[in-house]
Parts: sequence; C-alpha cells; structure tokens
Amino acid sequence: MESFRKLGISEAILKAIANEKFDKPSEIQEKAIPTVLAGKDIIAGAATGSGKTLVFGSGIIQNLEKKNYTQALVLTPTRELAEQITRALIKFSKHKPLRFVPIYGGLSINPQIQQLRTADVVVATPGRLKDHLERGTIKLDGIKILVIDEADRMFEMGFVKDVEDIIKKCNRKRQTMLFSATITEEVNHIAKKYMNNPVQISAESFVDPKKLIQVYYDTDAKKKFSLLVHLLKHEEAGLVMVFCNTRRNVNFVVNNLKGAGIPAHAIHGGFAQGKRNTVLEQFHSHTVTVLVCTDVAARGLDIPGVSHVYNYDIPGESKLYIHRVGRTARAGKNGRAINILTREQHQNFAAVLRDYDFDVKKEETPQIEQMEIKWTDRPRFGGSRSRQMGTSKFGSSKRFGSRRKKFVGPRYG
Repeated sequence: MESFRKLGISEAILKAIANEKFDKPSEIQEKAIPTVLAGKDIIAGAATGSGKTLVFGSGIIQNLEKKNYTQALVLTPTRELAEQITRALIKFSKHKPLRFVPIYGGLSINPQIQQLRTADVVVATPGRLKDHLERGTIKLDGIKILVIDEADRMFEMGFVKDVEDIIKKCNRKRQTMLFSATITEEVNHIAKKYMNNPVQISAESFVDPKKLIQVYYDTDAKKKFSLLVHLLKHEEAGLVMVFCNTRRNVNFVVNNLKGAGIPAHAIHGGFAQGKRNTVLEQFHSHTVTVLVCTDVAARGLDIPGVSHVYNYDIPGESKLYIHRVGRTARAGKNGRAINILTREQHQNFAAVLRDYDFDVKKEETPQIEQMEIKWTDRPRFGGSRSRQMGTSKFGSSKRFGSRRKKFVGPRYG
C-alpha cells in the first residue's frame, strides 16, 4: 500500500485498493495519478487493462463530495464498458460513498431519469446521454470533472460530433481527462479545442508481447469447426474467447459447441443488454469458460484471466486483430492467439498482418475427430457446405506475415 500512498491517494481509497488486493501501481497509475489529483487536464495514452479506471477514479472520488447533482461525467463508447467502469468506481468509493449511475441505450429510459436526479457521477455512452440532454433530464453545467475514455475507439464508431456537443454543454471550469490507446487526428482535435494545457502521459501496452504466442492452422472450410472443437478439447486453457465476424457465425459455433459437449455461451449485439450483462458476469466469475463473440466484446472490456483467443473467422483489418489478441497475455500472464485459416482466407490474413511485425507461426494441423454439425444457422466462411466434418493432416513450419512496423504489443485494448 505504501507505493499507492506515495501517489497522494487518500486513506479512504487506499482501503478500497487494499480490499481489491492490488500489489503495486501500474505504469499509467504511477505516472498519472499525482497529476490527476492535482486537478490538471491530462491526455493519457493507455490501453484497456492498464489500470486507467483507478487513475480517473481516484480524482473523482478524492476531489468530490456528495452533492446530489451531477459533478462528474465519464464518456465511454459501449454499454458493457459503461457497466464495467461503474462497478469499478463503486468498489473504489466503498469508504467514501458517491452515487454512480450508468447511462446507456438498450434499457428503459424512465428508471435512468429517476436515478439521474441524485447522481453525483454519470458514466454514459454518447447516444443515450444526448437523449437525456434533449429531454432536459440531465444538466452538465455543474460538471467539475469530465473523462473521455477509449477516445480513439469512440471516434472510430462515429461519435465525434456527439462528443463535441456534449463537451459544449459542460461547465467550462472543469478538469478534463482524455484516455486513448492511440493519439489520432480526432483525439488531437478534441484536446486542442476543449482542454486546458493538458499534460501528456503515456504507458506501454498492458499486453506483454513476449508472453503472447501467436499461431495459425491451415484447414479446409468443411473441417474448420472440427478443428476448433479438437483444439478446445486438447489445449490446457483458462478462459477462452472465440471470435467470429458475424452474429450468424457466433450462433452457429455456440450451438454446435454445445452439441459437442463444450458448454459455450454467446455474446453479440443482437442480444438484449440484460442477457449480455449476465453472460459477461458468468464469464468474469468463471461460471462460463468459453465465450463466442463478435468484436463488440473486444471493445474496451477488461476481462482478466483470458488464456486463449481463437480467431474462428479472420477479421477484416489489423486494428480488429489487435483488439482481439489484446484480450490475453495481460498482467504478466501467458497467452495464446490461435488463428484458423481456410485456403480462401490466406490473402486476407496476410493483409491483416502486413502493418506489424507479428511473429505468427504455422502449426501442424492435427488428426481431427469427425464431427457432425447442425446447419440451423448457416455460417458464412466460404468453401463447400457439408454435414460431416472430416479428418485432415497438414504440416510444415514457417512464419506468416510481412514485416514493416515493430510490434510491441496490442495498441487497442
């Protein structure tokens, strides 16, 4: 605790940190917390999982008192991240109660209106917050602290104008903190236009590239699912995330994994928010150990203990690949990223990897047990469609991908 105390954190927050059994500050916490507690604006280059919630959380909790009106606003791109941040802030404020309210779409707006009447801190997605502003159910003229989290991701999703509209509604005499895995043109624009002499702070990725093993397997499209089942059954794993490009493929994979005796669960944007929250809570608690998902689950979520990431479908761009493999090899733990390639996907895979110096090794494809699958929801991965998954064995060992930039770990959390 002494290393946290030296940062200037109050005893109330230190007690909460002790309850969470944190050993020592992360790099971004050590660099940024003293500046945040001093009330200065910051631009922090930090990925998900680096410990940034405690950075802005310490400033919010330590520098605010309960007033029953909105004093702090945390903007975040996704519903899941809004929930995750709110839970973390509630834990850190255990010994100094403030009222935290998450605001996002997919839920009835009326209960949120009631909660906002006494909220000290609001954690919101831009779209739903704008709905409340238009209804007059929230006022931002009392904002003392504004946090823009996952800024690059928020702007990728098209929220630049919404974020600017929201900032303009906030009290000008405020502290502003902006967190982004990468400093993009849009991030720089917001910083220059709406921040007051911000201190720039950066931290290395929380993912350790030395502990991340990346491999790929060649297979025929008809044998793709059988290979996934074989690997899931034979790899020693903790929590596993299997990524697909479409909701249809997620449903197909989950249904057939269950049929193969693997208790997998799905999460994608087609599910109601309550169901998504339940599945994520089960995954966090290790009640569910195999999560099949679209990229919505890679955006901003910090899920400790993921040992394996499977790319059942190869993503369409390198940023998405970075998002996905960044789920594992965190906080000093080993991780494994496994790519399952059909012949049609090799060109796309090379394009995904061309911007970084990835060390992705080809593994010999093992003998695969024949699996029968159900086509209730046909996947879209190319190749012929068969009700039977066959056996296959290929070989060789070579490295995949061109080399342009030095890969020092995922830039996106």
